[in-house]
Amino acid sequence: MKRIIALCILTFLLCDYVLCSKISVPDHIGPDKITKVTKTLPLINDVSKFWVDSVFNSLTPDERIGQLFMVSAWSNKDKRHVEEIANLIKNYKIGGLIFFQGGPVREAELTNYYQKLSKTPLLISIDGEWGLAMRLDSTEKYPKQMMLGAMHDDSLIYEMGCDIARQCQRIGIQINYAPVVDVNCNPYNPVINTRSFGEDKKNVSSKAMLYMAGLQNNHILAVAKHFPGHGDTDQDSHFTLPVIRQSLQRIDSVELYPFRELIKEGIGGVMVAHLNVPALDTAQNRPSTLSEKIINGLLKHDLGFKGLVFSDALSMKGVGRFQQPGTLEYLALKAGNDVLVSSEEIPQAIQEIKCHLYYGDISQEAVDSTCRKILAIKYWAGLNHYSPVQISSLMDDINTPQSDYLQQQIIESSLTLVSNLQDLIPLKRLDTLNLASVVIGNGKDNAFQKTLNLYAPFKHYTINKENSSKSFMHYIDSLAKYNVVVVGIINTDMRVSRNFGITQQTVDFIDSLCNRTNVVVDIFANPYTLSRFQNLRKAKAVVMSYEDSETTQRMSAQLIFGGIPAKGTLPVSTILYPEKTGIQIKDRIRLKYSVPEEEGMNRETLGKIDSVANDAIDKGAMPGCQILVARNGVVVYNKSFGYHTYEKKQPVTNDDIYDLASITKVSATLPSLMLLYDQGKFDFTKKLSAYLPELQNTNKKNIIIEDILTHQARLQPWIPFYFNTLSPANPQQTLFSKEKSEQYPYLFSPGMYVNKNIIYKKDLFVSKPDALHELQVADSLYLLTSYRDTMYNQINNSELLEKKEYKYSDLGFYYFQKLVEQETKTRLDSFAMENFYKPLGATTMGYLPLKRFSRSRIVPTENDQVFRRQLVHGYVHDPGAAMLGGVAGHAGLFASANDLAKLVQMYLQKGEYGGQQYFKPGTMDLFTTAPFIKKGNRRALGFDKPEMDYSKPGPSCQCVSALSFGHTGFTGTFAWADPESQIVYIFLSNRVNPDQNNPKLVDMNIRTKIQQIIYDSIED
Repeated sequence: MKRIIALCILTFLLCDYVLCSKISVPDHIGPDKITKVTKTLPLINDVSKFWVDSVFNSLTPDERIGQLFMVSAWSNKDKRHVEEIANLIKNYKIGGLIFFQGGPVREAELTNYYQKLSKTPLLISIDGEWGLAMRLDSTEKYPKQMMLGAMHDDSLIYEMGCDIARQCQRIGIQINYAPVVDVNCNPYNPVINTRSFGEDKKNVSSKAMLYMAGLQNNHILAVAKHFPGHGDTDQDSHFTLPVIRQSLQRIDSVELYPFRELIKEGIGGVMVAHLNVPALDTAQNRPSTLSEKIINGLLKHDLGFKGLVFSDALSMKGVGRFQQPGTLEYLALKAGNDVLVSSEEIPQAIQEIKCHLYYGDISQEAVDSTCRKILAIKYWAGLNHYSPVQISSLMDDINTPQSDYLQQQIIESSLTLVSNLQDLIPLKRLDTLNLASVVIGNGKDNAFQKTLNLYAPFKHYTINKENSSKSFMHYIDSLAKYNVVVVGIINTDMRVSRNFGITQQTVDFIDSLCNRTNVVVDIFANPYTLSRFQNLRKAKAVVMSYEDSETTQRMSAQLIFGGIPAKGTLPVSTILYPEKTGIQIKDRIRLKYSVPEEEGMNRETLGKIDSVANDAIDKGAMPGCQILVARNGVVVYNKSFGYHTYEKKQPVTNDDIYDLASITKVSATLPSLMLLYDQGKFDFTKKLSAYLPELQNTNKKNIIIEDILTHQARLQPWIPFYFNTLSPANPQQTLFSKEKSEQYPYLFSPGMYVNKNIIYKKDLFVSKPDALHELQVADSLYLLTSYRDTMYNQINNSELLEKKEYKYSDLGFYYFQKLVEQETKTRLDSFAMENFYKPLGATTMGYLPLKRFSRSRIVPTENDQVFRRQLVHGYVHDPGAAMLGGVAGHAGLFASANDLAKLVQMYLQKGEYGGQQYFKPGTMDLFTTAPFIKKGNRRALGFDKPEMDYSKPGPSCQCVSALSFGHTGFTGTFAWADPESQIVYIFLSNRVNPDQNNPKLVDMNIRTKIQQIIYDSIED
């Protein structure tokens, strides 16, 4: 007895080993990508035999025939359809269902219902070549196989197969009719085409093998189709019987190659197509589905296939037009099909098969063997332990962030730079480019142009593809004024019969435009579309983006600017470009816009930022804000919250522009100084008076620039210059109240008190500019131009603090503005714009935003009732900067979070961004290092640094590294970079609206709370 038990255990272990033997994987798929790939050809063995025998013996002969049928089902049809399926299950004991259109929850509920009715668990299948979305709404849509054929990172296909298997399992599916292994040799193929991996048999085989492995390693049966090869036809077997006229040698060499390779590696299923192939079967009009020579002879005997053979849908015209129902199913079974898919007359078919069994045309042994093979698949798929699909959380379980990211990775790896004259892509030196974009296809709201806007300023156009030629040509003269025009072709069609959705007007327009300017053509369409543009070589660059989806549009726009590399190659040949055409660009040169998963950050944790931001808005800490997070140059979070003001009339968007306040110091003045340092025109170890001789006769003459940059030069924190422009309306009144002064000591000079009855001093301000009043302070308020000198004299004459220690001050940056403008012979705003913001593509960044943007895009700050007597909207909040005309060294800069992030990312990359080196790497290291840290001063040369003594207050959370740097702003802004974690964090708000005395943003630690969440989200 012990020997018998031991023998049984040994037999079980040996069978388990056989079931888990290794699949050979292409050499370029490394172990880091696929750790375990197993061959799981589900044949009857000692492990499954007990269950298979038990179930088989419980079935009557008629019920065994019923197991061979897989019936079409829908989850979007009426009650009558459901009753019809239920009847077939109860009365004819069918073996399975193939679900077509519907929804995930509806299908899961029906699956549970149908399984409950079935005597034997049903095999549930789906045509899910690009995932559940091929048939079900509200599910993740992976790209079609043609797009995957352009990839070089084939490991992503394995991951896709695993993920589709996971989704199938979650919804109660055991079979996926994928992959398509047809080698698409005919560009006019109406039915396979983009469903194929391409025209190269080895590329098709290697990619199909990984898709298969991803499915079957997760116990979803893969079904290779459409045997013996549907790639070289210009007819659709749904409507007619296509004829494959190639020679036997050619079919064996090309069409059969992928099937042969996948059979070697353990594919569990093969679907036979409705094709007439004279080289394989000379019978006239005989579909391969009904050919014993092709199925029993070629597939099973010659190729040695032992798995399940599925017929293509028996409802298709390619097979049904030649045979009557019943006879059709009998002939398909006799030819060697194991599973009869989408039969439309089950009772008649079963009766016909029984009749031929009676007359001996087919044997009971053959039916029984097929039935047992189907039962073995059910065991392998886990139906021996069937449990209903759990409906709760089904949608969340199917559509995961990981699936979303995987889809993006596949798209990114597929995009193909077909041509690139003069290395135009990625676009560089943005300050030299005058850019326009044209989207041909549909309406104005598209992801492609929105993403282009993230990188540079564009003039956008959209054209309906059905417009007349005259309407198209109307745009040529306007577009010719731009030196680069990006043309995106969307709203296309995968079908050759519809010219891929490309009108002749579109072709002629691009041809004409290429004669006038530099054109980048980006085609979101079937790659065979390239043959529609016979003069496409005139374009400076061509990008093939394969499919028209929002994700594809976003990623393709990033490729044009170097946010992602170019990796793909064409999987098929066209008139102008052969297969495998593709220019590789390996490196990213600008910010990429992606998802948290790419950088090892937890999406759910990062999502807690939303709650903090919304809570701050609800509690009145700010009306709204923008928040951006990037890691390793990848923007993983970029959101806007709230409104421009508490009136809640205009929501904040990512395109809106905020007053950066003191971030101006490190975003305008400091980079200008660093550039001068690199040019040998600035030395921070010198005295400031060496550059500004007027200080020689002041108490500032011996101040070292390094001390100013680190805020230990004994300068006053600030001077309220505007106080001296005001007078009481009545001489008997005081200007300020003692109560107000004591409440807000940082706002008012000693001895000056607030009163509502205030007037401007005579002749200082006018409502319209004139020769003497050119400094615009706000709407209809212009200051005497010479008052600029008065302000500098006030700084010159200000007292120094008694002790040399860290004390934050604006005043040094007033001086730095003069220094920069003196050394460059250029105004600070113009110098920063030309040397930094334009080359960076920081469109919104700059001083005096009303000169470049509409007021509606600019977020207002304080409702100033003391100095400017109006809502400050489009003008700098800081009164001193306003009195200098809006351009100052310490304040006055405006930007969106996205554009500020480009500058901060450049800092993090040691002065390099977009293929351009702005500073020497050593310069960035020097200016971001705190030289007096041992003396208790945390500040670097201009940049703020974290307070590493946690007993003291600091600008950042305690999570950042000592290498990090950045700055804060009085209006409620924050910009920080951490070289250790490679994190960039931008927070922009207008917490001073409507009152600058609102301390809640600081008291609630909103900015640092969010920063802590960012670091908490890092999973690696």
